[in-house]
Amino acid sequence: MPVSSAPRDAARRLSATDLYREVAGEGDPVVLIHAGVCDSRMWDPQWATFPPVHRTLRYDIRGFGRSPITSPVVENARDLIELLGEVGFSRTALVGVSLGGRIALEVTVARPELVSALVLVGAGLPGQAPSDELNAFAAAEDEALERGDLDEAAEINVRMWADRSRRSPEQVDPSVRKLVHDMTRRSFEVQLPVPDAEERRLVPDLADRISEIEAPTLILVGEEDIDHMHRAADGLEREISNTRRASIANAAHVPNLERPEEFDALVLPFLAG
Repeated sequence: MPVSSAPRDAARRLSATDLYREVAGEGDPVVLIHAGVCDSRMWDPQWATFPPVHRTLRYDIRGFGRSPITSPVVENARDLIELLGEVGFSRTALVGVSLGGRIALEVTVARPELVSALVLVGAGLPGQAPSDELNAFAAAEDEALERGDLDEAAEINVRMWADRSRRSPEQVDPSVRKLVHDMTRRSFEVQLPVPDAEERRLVPDLADRISEIEAPTLILVGEEDIDHMHRAADGLEREISNTRRASIANAAHVPNLERPEEFDALVLPFLAG
């Protein structure tokens, strides 16, 4: 992970969960949970802006970045709850993108006393059927991985989640494209040696329990994100009672990377409120 210019007072592997994490800053705690096409490096822009006002944790979900898969059973929500205990976050805001949003939802339903607020960015709606676009993407990714072409599989993810069909690669910051490519390729390197790994959900009936969430929730989506994610945001807004909804122009699935200033301008005041 590149050295950040932001203050940091811890950067090591966890003794119990073996998850890579970093903690920095002072103030009300916030956890940054990365997307499934990323790892904790996606939060580099926020690592300069969040720690000055929040005690901030970012980490690599198991099977991503520097967090190895040590068992064929992966328990993402339980990992995060254990991690919160280790770093001493008794009540915290959760900011999750895509997969990270689903983990944040699951932790909030399972342990509502741990969560002070939610920010869901391009998060899926549990129980929502995949679109034809998502199915085609998954098939293309699988085909590239079966050929052993990790670079092509990563590029397929970049085109899906960073470029989108409405934009050409030239319209996306090349540094964002490269970072998403590198993070996605790294996840393949970590996950492929354990092909039988499966996630065990802490809340198997999450789709039926979203309406239980009472924490203040900000639902964000990049305007260039896929239609499936816009429909998911609609569903989350219907299911969660205490919500605000916002979008970020000229950004797709990782708006915090593409438009960090706009992202911070929406998220930091919400957390302060």
